[in-house]
Amino acid sequence: MPPSSSEEDAARPASEFVARISLNLPNGTPLRIALDQCTRVDHPGEMIHGKVVETVYAFDQPVIPAGSIVSGRILSVSPVSGVKRTLAYASGNFSPFHKYEVTFEMLTLLDGRQFPIKTAVSSGKAEVVHLLSNPDKAKQTGAAGRAADNAKQEAKGKVQEAREQVHETWQKITAPGRMHRFEQFLLWQSPYRRQYLEQGTRFVADLDAPLDFGETTRTGVQLAAVGGAPAPDSTLKARLVAEVSSATATRGTAVTAILTEPLYSPAHQLILPANSRLVGRVLQAKPAHRLHHNGELRVIFERIETSEEAVQALSQMQAHAENSQASSQAMAGNLEGLEVARSAHMMLDAEGGARTTDSKTRYLSTGLAVLLAAAATHPDGEHGTTDAAGDPGVRTAAGGSGFRLTGALLSLAVKSAPVSMAFGAYGASASIYSNFISRGQDVVLPKDTPLEVGFGRPPPTAASQPRSP
Repeated sequence: MPPSSSEEDAARPASEFVARISLNLPNGTPLRIALDQCTRVDHPGEMIHGKVVETVYAFDQPVIPAGSIVSGRILSVSPVSGVKRTLAYASGNFSPFHKYEVTFEMLTLLDGRQFPIKTAVSSGKAEVVHLLSNPDKAKQTGAAGRAADNAKQEAKGKVQEAREQVHETWQKITAPGRMHRFEQFLLWQSPYRRQYLEQGTRFVADLDAPLDFGETTRTGVQLAAVGGAPAPDSTLKARLVAEVSSATATRGTAVTAILTEPLYSPAHQLILPANSRLVGRVLQAKPAHRLHHNGELRVIFERIETSEEAVQALSQMQAHAENSQASSQAMAGNLEGLEVARSAHMMLDAEGGARTTDSKTRYLSTGLAVLLAAAATHPDGEHGTTDAAGDPGVRTAAGGSGFRLTGALLSLAVKSAPVSMAFGAYGASASIYSNFISRGQDVVLPKDTPLEVGFGRPPPTAASQPRSP
């Protein structure tokens, strides 16, 4: 009598068993998109076009490579509220920007395949910066670290390497330069200006419906290291599941992140697939206060939980495996890097703590505003004559200090010392209040913020403690 299929499976070595793994992107998976063309925010229906700037993985497979094309439209343009319009007019801005909503509806991969998508899109960021707690770490990496990096690069293969080069090139192309920022500064002084979504504006589009990319198979040998401990000093790339803010968080507030890239060992073995979870907490939170005291925030990660796809794959071979890796393990992880909007004015310290910073020019700008206000009170005496209206250049500068281009033109045209003094005094008081008296800025890490977490082994006492169910 021939043996049954179950008897054959039992007799087969564990290394020969094959697990089927679904390549599915669940609801909420973020796509990081940068616009590749300028679009005016005028009315709903305007088309927008961009490219994915970060490869999206399912398990260990890149299913949406960087450079994939996405297209969508402006959903709505909200009217400006009366309060916002009044505040804008008080600052010499007669065309305040409107709030808007966009959506992305079509995804085209590099191989030409197209997928209709439904997305919920966050507010756009004109410029983003990549913060590092230790910028010199890469330079300090020894020969062993470089060998591990080379091994990991070989594991990714030539195709993935080429895609990463496309990604880096795209970032360089879309990064605004000094001349662009200077042009934007000049436009910002104008009382009337059109609202645009500039090229390079970043959006995070969360999928509202899952995307299915089929399935793949992995053998017991390929999954042998899944769930194991990463090498010391490994860097895990992840994203925040929910917003964390120094204004609302307290010590002990739970923090969860999801791996966005798989992690390999120096021996080319998969250790942590994408969608594995990092569980941590807030270690320190200091909200912002008056007198321009800024917020501070520090989070740590204490546990890694292997992704559900990996657990299911391992369970398919659990009966045949001699040793099985744990689905959860302790860790000691600190923030080593994150990506935030430049307007957040944030920095990381050497221990991974985040805090907001003040402008380096706040003393200079406030001092200049005060000097202009004082100079506007003095008449202009030149060639033996006195002009009670004051020096035209001083009048213009004082007006611009308070109401930008509108104030400068009015102050020059009116030729009135009281008007110039009023504009200058308003500009000086506004600068003093905003730079020294007002409430400081909190540290806010929005949902889906890209993180780089340094892996470290926990202290023996922490690792030996039982995990609560």
